[in-house]
Amino acid sequence: MPLTRNERGAALVGGVLLEDLFEPPPGGHEAARFKTPAYVYDLDGLAASARDLAAGFGAAPHLVAYAMKACSGGPILRALRDAGCGATVVSGGELSVALAAGMAPEQIVFNGVAKQAWEIDLALSCGAQGILGLHLESVEEIALVQARARALGRTARVAFRVNPDIDADTHHKVATGHDEAKFGVPLEDLGAAWEEVMRAPEMRLVGLSCHIGSQLTRTAETLRSAELLLGVAAAREASGFRFEYLDFGGGFGVGYGWGGETPPAPRVFAEVLAQAVASSSFAGRRIVIEPGRCVVAEHGVLCAGVVLVKRTRASATPRRWLVLDAGMNDLVRPAMYGAHHRVERMEAASDGAGEGEPFRVVGPVCESSDDFGEHVFGGAPPRRVVIRDAGAYGSTMASEYNGRPLPGEIFLRGGEVVAARKARTPEDWVALQMC
Repeated sequence: MPLTRNERGAALVGGVLLEDLFEPPPGGHEAARFKTPAYVYDLDGLAASARDLAAGFGAAPHLVAYAMKACSGGPILRALRDAGCGATVVSGGELSVALAAGMAPEQIVFNGVAKQAWEIDLALSCGAQGILGLHLESVEEIALVQARARALGRTARVAFRVNPDIDADTHHKVATGHDEAKFGVPLEDLGAAWEEVMRAPEMRLVGLSCHIGSQLTRTAETLRSAELLLGVAAAREASGFRFEYLDFGGGFGVGYGWGGETPPAPRVFAEVLAQAVASSSFAGRRIVIEPGRCVVAEHGVLCAGVVLVKRTRASATPRRWLVLDAGMNDLVRPAMYGAHHRVERMEAASDGAGEGEPFRVVGPVCESSDDFGEHVFGGAPPRRVVIRDAGAYGSTMASEYNGRPLPGEIFLRGGEVVAARKARTPEDWVALQMC
């Protein structure tokens, strides 16, 4: 479940009191189990979100192919596998992790504009027939896929990712379906691509795909792209051809608690897609979606320690700064996209001066963009904070910029820690530099 608070007002994730993870046990004879900064995930919560999303399809055949780029930890993949999900991968590295986590090849689709030969080989050679679908994003990559299939003696199961030229009405950095995006085969090139694949005995065309962007806050654009893809499929099937699946992408948005437009529940997107397919000639065949953010965002938090409170009076309004040990190297979304995350105290509030006054919350990185915005905590300044809704595009986009080690990750299930990846150490970073 998302972050909750106990009767004292202290933060919990997955039923676990967060401060217990970072405080030494009573008595002072042992060190704390974990150090900040660290991500904490509720595996039960994200699995429940995936199941609720899938329920929106009702009886329609479907595959929830979780977008690994959102968060790719092995415990998360195993929890989603057990919830019936497959995976969407965008690199050979992600595909390798998906397979290692026990994802079935026949439940994996592979997107990407620059698939290399070794990545294609892995996609074609895993399992009895390779992955469910290798999504072609240009006419030019057809020859490479054909050559690798011939070299391996395999038949490549492929689908066209169509660029529908649809404005997704989202941040320009995560809009993927407009005509100036690098993604997908433009509609005007689809005929030539179709003919080339049909001539290749090493390739089997099994589907069509479309993805218009991320953090979608309305169903209208998703429905529009679905109707376009259904129309393309119907036109291609007029001659007797038959697709196995249509992949309508993902990008279903979440509310980050800062006002503005609140996205529909993820299952509403599934219901809209199921209804569109049910009223088309594709009814009864498999629907694939690629959700990531809406599955994991609210079930992950970034826990950070407060290094110091700084006060400045250079401007007309005095400012208080809350300086954390976590920064844009750990969670880059605010710096990259101007995204807002709620920052809250971890421990219960205590009495103290300054109640109701805002702090500017910043990290340690030597960049002015290392800024999490203004937040009000109440009471005395917190010792630790929780950055909410950080489960998606947090750890997977983290870096070691400024020589700051990657944060740890802690995985919870049933109110207990079931897995953890320790943070890298400064010694680890030094060793990587000394090649």
